[in-house]
Amino acid sequence: MQRLKTAIKEAVKETGIEKALKQESAVFLWEEVVGKTVSTVTEAKKVENGILLIKTQSPTWRQELYMQKENILNKINRKIGSRAIKEIRFI
Repeated sequence: MQRLKTAIKEAVKETGIEKALKQESAVFLWEEVVGKTVSTVTEAKKVENGILLIKTQSPTWRQELYMQKENILNKINRKIGSRAIKEIRFI
């Protein structure tokens, strides 16, 4: 069983899927990273080329989150375990 696990990990890494999986995990980690209050007024939509797209309910929230962008970006990448997310774009 251990050999199978190792083989799968190697296959994922060699095919380049690992990076995509880490990037997509940011969508699922969004609520955990920003908390319940922020997650109720935002929605992590998708990741494109290392850019996490976040839909906000209002321009006020967009501005507030933009000012905290670097902090949020660092938290997400720490949770993922790599610098998979290069940018956060609030829409």
